[in-house]
Amino acid sequence: MELTDEQAAVRDVVREFAREEIRPTALEADQRQEFPEDVWDGLAELDLTSLTVPEAYGGYDADPVTAAVVNEEVAYGALAVATALSVHSLATSCIAEFGSEDLKERWLPDMAEGRPVGAFALSEPHAGSNPAEMSTEARREGDEYVINGEKQWITNGKRAGVYVLFAKTDRDDPSTVTQFLVPGDVDGLSVGEKEDKLGLRASDTTSLTFDDVRIPAENRLTEEGRGLSAAFHILTGGRIAIAAQSVGLAQCAMDEALEYSEEREQFDQPIGEFQSIRHKLAEMATRIKASRLLTREAARERASGSAGLTASMAKYFASETAMHVTNEAVQIHGGYGYVTEGEVERLYRDAKITEIYEGTTEVQKKVIARHLLE
Repeated sequence: MELTDEQAAVRDVVREFAREEIRPTALEADQRQEFPEDVWDGLAELDLTSLTVPEAYGGYDADPVTAAVVNEEVAYGALAVATALSVHSLATSCIAEFGSEDLKERWLPDMAEGRPVGAFALSEPHAGSNPAEMSTEARREGDEYVINGEKQWITNGKRAGVYVLFAKTDRDDPSTVTQFLVPGDVDGLSVGEKEDKLGLRASDTTSLTFDDVRIPAENRLTEEGRGLSAAFHILTGGRIAIAAQSVGLAQCAMDEALEYSEEREQFDQPIGEFQSIRHKLAEMATRIKASRLLTREAARERASGSAGLTASMAKYFASETAMHVTNEAVQIHGGYGYVTEGEVERLYRDAKITEIYEGTTEVQKKVIARHLLE
């Protein structure tokens, strides 16, 4: 599946930025657990913070294949940065697709330029894979909604200046989930401390607490009760983004392992001369290429309006590929792969989250099976 000349040109620009600007910051950002804001500003200068913003509001409005290519290359540099970008893009997608003209004009031009950063607030402490169980409530009072509840695992939690929030208008009725836009500076909104995570440590992940937060009724993005269908629609694109990021992460680990296998000598020859290592590299490369092709097929289907099944397949397969490839990269590096000063140790830790967020592997298999048995 060849890229168009324009898509290939975008890939080359982002690839250079990822290798020259993102990747050199990745290890320190991981160790300090601090997001590289200078890198974010660089992404904004390349118009990448406007991937899902329509041109009418100053955005790039990239097609799904181009967006997948961008996500892959940014993740090659650092998954934490790619994750922050994809969540920001989820938020701008929601506003662009469901917001009123006033909301789009008020928020999208600035978000296209990278500030405010967007966040996507769906998961809760007791409602992850099944968001219909959420308990956060947005109760209508005149011309306002009053929001109470808690959200969990929110990427860009501290960095965000705007949250796309999902809440029930009736806490006891799962059919009332609705989508809202909540500015980050509203009274009653508290952002929790950053989670201390296994991987993705440069990306801030927090809880959110809403205590009688009041927003104008016009900040409602969907009709009451239409929030979950909107979320699932938007998350199809999110799953393709995570699949693409998994490919980029795996490719980075593959390149590290390949270089090491050519340089490291044991028994008077490079370890890449041993069949056991060669077979590992062969399988790694094959899985990566298969994941990339499946991801781009999902992106092409997304462009035509239907990608649910393939998006789940891509997210499932590519995330497991990321785990397999990074695991093998650590093994090829031996003891050097197990220490924190090396690149592949971080890649291995980062890879695990790709099997969890934006729908776990188990959820993807459930979706795939449902499509097959319909």
